[in-house]
Amino acid sequence: MIIDKFNKKLQSIKRRGEIFEGKYLDTVINILRDVRENGDRAVLSYTSNFDRFECNAEDLLISKQEIESAWESLPQDLKTALITAKERITSFHEKQWERSWTYNDNGVMLGQQITPLERVGVYVPGGKASYPSSVLMNVIPAKVAGVNEVVMVTPTPGGVVNPVVLAAAHLVGVDKVYRIGGAQAVAALAYGTDTIPKVDKIVGPGNIYVALAKKMVFGTVDIDMMAGPSEILVIADESCNPAWVAADMLSQAEHDELASAIAITTSHAVAEKIEAEVERQLAVLPRQQIAEQSIRNFAAIIVVDSLVEACDVANEIAPEHLELCVDSPLELLKYIKHAGAIFLGHYTPEAVGDYFAGPNHVLPTGGSARFFSPLGVYDFIKRSSLIYYDKESLVAHADMISSIAYIEDLRGHSFSALTRKND
Repeated sequence: MIIDKFNKKLQSIKRRGEIFEGKYLDTVINILRDVRENGDRAVLSYTSNFDRFECNAEDLLISKQEIESAWESLPQDLKTALITAKERITSFHEKQWERSWTYNDNGVMLGQQITPLERVGVYVPGGKASYPSSVLMNVIPAKVAGVNEVVMVTPTPGGVVNPVVLAAAHLVGVDKVYRIGGAQAVAALAYGTDTIPKVDKIVGPGNIYVALAKKMVFGTVDIDMMAGPSEILVIADESCNPAWVAADMLSQAEHDELASAIAITTSHAVAEKIEAEVERQLAVLPRQQIAEQSIRNFAAIIVVDSLVEACDVANEIAPEHLELCVDSPLELLKYIKHAGAIFLGHYTPEAVGDYFAGPNHVLPTGGSARFFSPLGVYDFIKRSSLIYYDKESLVAHADMISSIAYIEDLRGHSFSALTRKND
């Protein structure tokens, strides 16, 4: 697992999300087309085939009573944890809120009007695992932004709904929850059916079918980002606890077989201790089978000459989660350019960001942290430009507007400005 320099294995790790795209692409295209053309009938057919659940269209909507009952049935300690997480996530995202603004410039008023999206669809996984944290992280920023209606879809294999996911939906005020998943759920949200309303944007994680479907419907609706398999990169110096670093690596490896866990250190001795700890902890991990495939195929421990070089490698990878398990993390921060979320110091494991700290855990993957940002309130608003001219201002600018239009051979543009000047 230990390697000395950035090499071909790291390139394969970065591109691991592309491995299965071609294999599943035709299937996803066919599902999208079927749902677009046949609506509820197609959705029900795929729900029967993939989730082994036979139902009518009216059964897809989970009742408010069932959602509320799921919340009431939660143990009090879990209720308290979820309520506190909601408060922290809300507090953080309220600081992202944007406001409309205008300014005047000699008879010209210019500005920007901020309005929330009307309806948003949230996908919450329900296959290999169910994630109430995904409900909180995807719904809360939409609610803070002022989205009018939040629609949630979640697969229910065998018709069984995860009660904690429903409880989280109740806590954050999801408006409607439908028991569907997979590419067919994405298609239903994107195109709309008689039962499921068309949304403006689809957010939330899912398997390869869901990820590809979101890519394919982008343009018909907006999506949060082109998400791929999860990943963590830990920069560790000799002050680190190798057991903690190994635990953090495995916290990502247990997500799925394509997850990636990388550690970068300046010490061969530290690298060897981390590797030994990964093997020791992996042997007793409940999700060992999944994590082991991830570790064997997409994990690495890299030894470099300096922490600055470690940051250079990290910037090249642009990881989803970046931990700075070093003695002076704030000093190292200035060298970091590309990361979805940065966890500073020995007592800030990635898990605090997944559930509780406040910043969003929906993060760019596969190197897209070079140009994508974490999910936030800004993803659930749109900006409209405001322009007002009085007559004197238009007269003052009409000739210049006309000259630019004229050189572009758009004479109608030129005339539309000049005719007002000459009126």
